[in-house]
Amino acid sequence: MTDSLADIVRRWDDQQAAYITQREQRFDIMLDVIARVCESSAEFDSDGAGLVVVDLACGPGSLSQRILDRFPAVRVIGIDYDPVLLALAGAWLGERHGARFTAVDADLAAPGWPEKLDVDGIHIAVSSTALHWLEPAQLVALYSTLGTVLPEDGVFMNADHLRYDPTVQPFLTSVAAADDERTQSAAHSQGVQTWDEWWTDAVAHPVLAAHEEDRTRRFADRPPTPHAPLDLHLSALRTAGFAETGVIWRLYDDVVVLARR
Repeated sequence: MTDSLADIVRRWDDQQAAYITQREQRFDIMLDVIARVCESSAEFDSDGAGLVVVDLACGPGSLSQRILDRFPAVRVIGIDYDPVLLALAGAWLGERHGARFTAVDADLAAPGWPEKLDVDGIHIAVSSTALHWLEPAQLVALYSTLGTVLPEDGVFMNADHLRYDPTVQPFLTSVAAADDERTQSAAHSQGVQTWDEWWTDAVAHPVLAAHEEDRTRRFADRPPTPHAPLDLHLSALRTAGFAETGVIWRLYDDVVVLARR
């Protein structure tokens, strides 16, 4: 019997939580910031009416789903270059939220992705556990684009692993690694899938299997990316024109960065 899309997404959340300690707490603070944006502007209602959020490298839609659930009138646009994960997000969130979620196939490492959004404007951009896949130069270019796409007072939040520098921060690196190991060991001992196990099961679903070959082709020539430290993120965002930048949540090297135009 083929697993439902909801089951596949639930197991995705479980395996991601195995790699990210306090993952839900990290989401919660991002949602609280969105609520504050709605409260502080006459342009939006508390239910998200009038608000357009873009989820950069949205994956299967974990963060998008939480935004859509908490703000029942918000519109979310999810962008991803992974055709398997994007198909999962589009099908699953389409069932749950209809036209309030739009899946967009675009490569954030290439210029021109905002032209694919097909919307008059966006107000908030978010990302979760994704932008570390970009090379530092690509990340700087992405932030530069966000600096032109987001309006005045627009907000960007990025939740990601921003690793310590093992050369100058060896103790912090070891403490963070120990925390990662504890979280993973506890989850996997309870039967939570690993990354590889999740992918094996996911592409057995016919909706997702149809995109597996395309995914392999797209990522065949993309090597691992070098580390982009927290300071680079903050500096690049300031250079891109964001007036206010900082960290709004942190657990060792797991960080939520906020920038406001």
